[in-house]
Amino acid sequence: MVTTLCCPQDDNPLSYDRLNGEWAQWFRTAQRFEHKVPAQDRGDIRHSIILELALTRARDGNKPFSEAMMCRIASCVVAHYWRKQYKLTNGLDCGSCSQKQRAKCKADYLYSQCPKAIKIESLSKPITDENGNVTELGDTIADDKAIDIGAWLDARTFLLSFPNRLVYIAHKRVDGIPLTGAEMKYLCKWRKREQKILVAG
Repeated sequence: MVTTLCCPQDDNPLSYDRLNGEWAQWFRTAQRFEHKVPAQDRGDIRHSIILELALTRARDGNKPFSEAMMCRIASCVVAHYWRKQYKLTNGLDCGSCSQKQRAKCKADYLYSQCPKAIKIESLSKPITDENGNVTELGDTIADDKAIDIGAWLDARTFLLSFPNRLVYIAHKRVDGIPLTGAEMKYLCKWRKREQKILVAG
């Protein structure tokens, strides 16, 4: 395998102009295919094609390595890129299904019914709860740092480890009784303590 470099006077040591021999040929092949992916990923796909060509050349040894073969390999790298992108955005992994199933999906265009597909919902979608209250989907997402007052009232986890005053405040909150200023301050202090434990955990 020829890996010699040229133009040692080039100011940019990473310039592709410094490639020579097969490496330069692989770079030109990659250039022919890199436009098939989004602009932000063209540098990555270029390197992936060059690497795959180099690995194939190393495996094949002195066997003929035609331009058609190089184009085929580059085309496969690009196809793999798009399969990966499609899976990330749609949640589809047709490669894990049988050929018979893939043929059926293709013939009847059943991709939208695939159980592996990601169902995308808008966070502003209105949701109606069991009491008829309407809220946005995004408001139903749990806050990892929020304190669950109901869980605090569980005698097994709360009453045995916290002061009676805090239990009394928790009962008032659950019953909808307004807290005094001193009670709010005391509750905030314990909430901050619990949040630190949650974050650290």
